[in-house]
Amino acid sequence: MKSWLAKIAILTLFTFIPFGINAQQKAGGDTTATATQADAAADSLTDAMAADSMDDAALADGQDLQPEHQTFYKSLKTKFIEGNAGFMSFVALALVLGLAFCIERIIYLSLSEINAKKFMKDLDAKIAAGDIDGGKDLCRNTRGPVASICYQGLARINDSIDNIERSIVSYGSVQSANLEKGCSWITLFIAMAPSLGFLGTVVGMVMAFDQIQTAGDISPTIVAAGMKVALITTIFGIIVALILQLFYNYILSKIDHLTSQMEESSITLLDVIMKYKLTH
Repeated sequence: MKSWLAKIAILTLFTFIPFGINAQQKAGGDTTATATQADAAADSLTDAMAADSMDDAALADGQDLQPEHQTFYKSLKTKFIEGNAGFMSFVALALVLGLAFCIERIIYLSLSEINAKKFMKDLDAKIAAGDIDGGKDLCRNTRGPVASICYQGLARINDSIDNIERSIVSYGSVQSANLEKGCSWITLFIAMAPSLGFLGTVVGMVMAFDQIQTAGDISPTIVAAGMKVALITTIFGIIVALILQLFYNYILSKIDHLTSQMEESSITLLDVIMKYKLTH
């Protein structure tokens, strides 16, 4: 489990490497642009007026201005690059690692599910027939925590019913802990993603004030640049947390289903063992 969990994390991480490289390049370009932003303000205004004149001329000639169509991947990549390189990379890493843990838990829990009612019916028939060894073989050949708990009960069938019950309860606690293994890491990444986004928001605000101080003027363009970085990191952090929360709730539902199966099967097994002891 741990080996392919690491492989999933590494393979998914490579998907975000182009984003990180481009974001770093963009960040380097933004640093240079900030130093010359005050000098280029007048040129930008002139270019904007010229562009408006060209647009008016195009509309006068009957030309239809159409924005360039971008795919979802390109749009996502563009927004990722526009955000702060450091914080966006951490948010992406939280998504990758969180999804890796979620996929591992979903596969483990799916493999642990069995038809508990049919299994207990077959086990009841073997115990009623006095075939205890056959019941143990059935438990060994069946995957999942339900079969493991039943095997522990059959292994101590010659003990008192109180000892059998304590053994089943103790081993049930161990199996419940195995079902919840790794869930604490998922909750960690759910909490980290929006926190990193909010941290990026604060950094973006600081960047905006630094640019205002460098330019010596409160320009909407300068303020918008820092605010855009702040909002993008926050949006991505919240989206990552929502995605991981959906997977986490699905995992919790599967854990609850398996836990209820374990409790129901334990009660059924104790009743079957009690009947066996009274008749043998």
